[in-house]
Amino acid sequence: MMDGFGMQGLLHITVNLMFVVVTWWALQSFKFDLFFRDPKGPKAKTLMILLTIAIAHLVSSFFLDYLNWSTMLKYLF
Repeated sequence: MMDGFGMQGLLHITVNLMFVVVTWWALQSFKFDLFFRDPKGPKAKTLMILLTIAIAHLVSSFFLDYLNWSTMLKYLF
């Protein structure tokens, strides 16, 4: 039973980190200089990090929920 929790925890960590990297990569193409006076400054970088974490959390939560729901379908019948 505890092995399942360990594997699930490892899966969650891996998926979350994967989506953080993908989100960071995708946000690199966004033109932040249109919205900030100093797009290379610490405030802009902090906002970009927070946006990356927020978007990655939403996407990974959706992905993990979908994976969990799809594995529960076998108990339907």
